[in-house]
Amino acid sequence: MTADQIIVTALSLLALAGFVLQPVRYDVVALLLLLGLVLLGQVAPEKAFLGFAEPAVTTVAAVLAISKALQSAGTVDLLLRRLGGMRGRPKLQVTVQTALCASFSAFMNNVGALALFMPVALRNAYRDKYSPSRSLMPLAFGSVLGGLVTLIGTPPNLIISAIRAERTDLGRYALFDFAWVGLPIAVAGVAYLVLASRLLRDKQGAKPAGVDAGDYVAEARIGQGSRAVGISIRALEDMADEDVTVVGLFRGPNRTLAPPGEARLRADDVLLLEGPPEALRNLVEVASLSLAVPTGETAAGAEGEGGIRALVAEDVNAVEAILRPGSPLIGRSPAALRLRSQYGINLLAVSRQGRRVTDRMGDIVLRGGDVLLVQALPDKQAEAFQALSLLPLAERGVTLGRPQHAWLAGGLFLAGILVVLFDLAPAHIAFTAVLAAMFVCRILRPDEAYAAIDWPVIVLLGALFPLGEAMESSGTMALLVQVLSGPAAALPGWALVALVMLACMLLSEIMANNATVLLMAPIAIGLAQGSGVSTDGMLMAVAIGTSCTFLSPIGHQSNTVVMEPGGYRFQDYPRLGAPLAVLCLAMGTPLILYFWG
Repeated sequence: MTADQIIVTALSLLALAGFVLQPVRYDVVALLLLLGLVLLGQVAPEKAFLGFAEPAVTTVAAVLAISKALQSAGTVDLLLRRLGGMRGRPKLQVTVQTALCASFSAFMNNVGALALFMPVALRNAYRDKYSPSRSLMPLAFGSVLGGLVTLIGTPPNLIISAIRAERTDLGRYALFDFAWVGLPIAVAGVAYLVLASRLLRDKQGAKPAGVDAGDYVAEARIGQGSRAVGISIRALEDMADEDVTVVGLFRGPNRTLAPPGEARLRADDVLLLEGPPEALRNLVEVASLSLAVPTGETAAGAEGEGGIRALVAEDVNAVEAILRPGSPLIGRSPAALRLRSQYGINLLAVSRQGRRVTDRMGDIVLRGGDVLLVQALPDKQAEAFQALSLLPLAERGVTLGRPQHAWLAGGLFLAGILVVLFDLAPAHIAFTAVLAAMFVCRILRPDEAYAAIDWPVIVLLGALFPLGEAMESSGTMALLVQVLSGPAAALPGWALVALVMLACMLLSEIMANNATVLLMAPIAIGLAQGSGVSTDGMLMAVAIGTSCTFLSPIGHQSNTVVMEPGGYRFQDYPRLGAPLAVLCLAMGTPLILYFWG
């Protein structure tokens, strides 16, 4: 081995260890690898960041933002509202929810599709009194299966297409080239999930309760002699024996939601208080406030005496969101986070595994997968949710959609798909144009688009693309292919395809599937040259293998998101996922050889 080959190999192995062991997040590992390649002379400084100019990176970012636009505009809600005829039919609910989630996932971000259907599944489980564990894992796996069908269904497909164009003379894949293999697997996979969902026994912790706040609101007026006059909102909240939050401040004609904790209170201010009924009454008594039924409140809407009534999310602009893996909130308590002062949001309630957490807010230690009910100002919501890694849930009456744009958003996205389908423009140009049109039509704000983009994935892709060039220029790739081509040549074509798929499946369970594609695709191209399998056949094996991650909660973000709400344990994933992975392997191998071999 030459010195350059030793350097590239050593850095690649260190990066592989970093992806598996995760001492830092995967995007940081990729950046450190890129810097190492530049500092040690394997990548020219002027070429270091050309990976971010790759069409695949642009397309991933555009599709993520468009997915957010379709959700915000209410395009998907038009269909979801038609699912009300399944009341009392859990098997039909699981079937339709999983199939639709897979269908949407073929054209939008996998986790985004899951976020749209997850509240539907939770609502149906609550209404029909069965455990959400019966529907959430099939839903997550369905979102992964749907990504196999199209070029834009999942980032690995876009990366495979980019590598095909760069390293061969075959060009890029068309929009539905992946469907020859992916569609049969997705259909069979969804059918399996519906039939095998009984393998998911009802979880004791995942009771069919909703993720509503479970608290109450009251309007209270500050009189001239009240102890609240002249003190800050935070000081007033500290006077309560239990959790009470000031979620609104009415001062004359002005109404402020999520008022800052430092704001000083005045006589004749009207406060909108949220908390348990007894805590509200105690605070009203201690601070010498006077309760009043809100204007227009009916007797049916009141709860108990003095105008205390059940909390309605719309009253306080409440939004439900799931705590995503890697969020800075995980492992910390709300009291230590100063969410209101730093991000302009109030945390109203926490639901864990389908049940509302009843501990005091200051005592709760947040976990990944917790469902939070937060009060957020519309102009600060996108920035706060991005910084805190919160995934907003659609539907359930707390969406901030813009229904008047639903058809326009859907039409623009359909136009982009048709442009790519008929090869009028490449995918990165077509979907960037769709996104620009959505900005012009005010369907999506730029800050919402930036918040919807999964920036760690973008950094990972942009930083890893130069690794392929370094492996080629140093001769490391040729050396690796030479070492592997001997054993590979001794295998029949079907065994080689199956082995590549299996290797990609297992690697994607322990490291990001995008990284797996960038590492395995060039190797697969090299192996194809010395075997009886075509280049396309080997690339399709990599594409299918890296996306079939069903064996653990960390294999795919969709798997992680449903773990806490579904009450799943690690061993539940291979119970349902291992047969599905075998099905994908058994179907994928002959399909790849037939259509692409």
